[in-house]
Amino acid sequence: MTAAALIQTNLPELNLLHRGKVRDMYAIPGHEDKLLMIATDRISAYDVVMNEPVPGKGQVLTQISLFWFKLLADIAPNHLLTAEVDQYPAICHQYRDQLEGRSMLVRRTKVMPIECIVRGYLSGSFWSAYTKNTTVCGFALPAGLRESDKLPQPLFTPSTKAEQGLHDENISIAQMEAIIGKETATKMAEISVNLYEKAAEYALSKGIIIADTKFELGMTADDELLLIDEVLTPDSSRFWPQDQYAPGKGQPSFDKQFLRDYLSSLDWNKQPPPPPLPQEIVEKTAARYEEALRRLTI
Repeated sequence: MTAAALIQTNLPELNLLHRGKVRDMYAIPGHEDKLLMIATDRISAYDVVMNEPVPGKGQVLTQISLFWFKLLADIAPNHLLTAEVDQYPAICHQYRDQLEGRSMLVRRTKVMPIECIVRGYLSGSFWSAYTKNTTVCGFALPAGLRESDKLPQPLFTPSTKAEQGLHDENISIAQMEAIIGKETATKMAEISVNLYEKAAEYALSKGIIIADTKFELGMTADDELLLIDEVLTPDSSRFWPQDQYAPGKGQPSFDKQFLRDYLSSLDWNKQPPPPPLPQEIVEKTAARYEEALRRLTI
């Protein structure tokens, strides 16, 4: 991975549409049906973007997403057109140093206002909620489950999309249906669970447990649902090493849980400004991301 970190892109001849926690999104003059999506090396935790980047992270996220787009294409079509800079519109070529290895040219869609979360294991906020009430997000779970236990079957637990700096809110399937309609909600849930099941089975063959993940779906002008954004990366998923899996506690991971755990040990209220990250934390986070890429794709 490249040593120089990219914190923020600067593509003055393109139209910046959105700067997210990690990705910068551009419209390309003369190509209104396409978008240029670039994964920077920014990292966030608790919906706060850290001041220190993780060098190479954007490339890792992009390479993992490209891998999954290809593997899961039989489950759901996706928005990827190409990740080869030479195949981008000519106006983009001058920015090759910011695009190589970390960008994708994609179809423009209407982004669905729902985060499609699929959970295969009892972890994170779902575990916290379960300790208070065994009915979580409308699902009546068996009593006596332990932290990190495998759920009886994968669960689709949608949430709303919050503005940057705010937290997504878990909603019921009925609430999701009220927002986007029953037929679309049913289709999104089905696609999401099918994607998770195929990915989880594959990852297990590589020694990785996908405890949970978050998908984004977009609608084309002719009402086709596409898998969009990033897919099954350490930013959007919990990856656990299978050989260290031990239910009854939190698990070691190949994702940013390591960073969250560090931040939780500090006297920080999880609001901006973020605390400074020691170099060791940045390096260990980078190593976990790169290990996830290596394990999944080699």
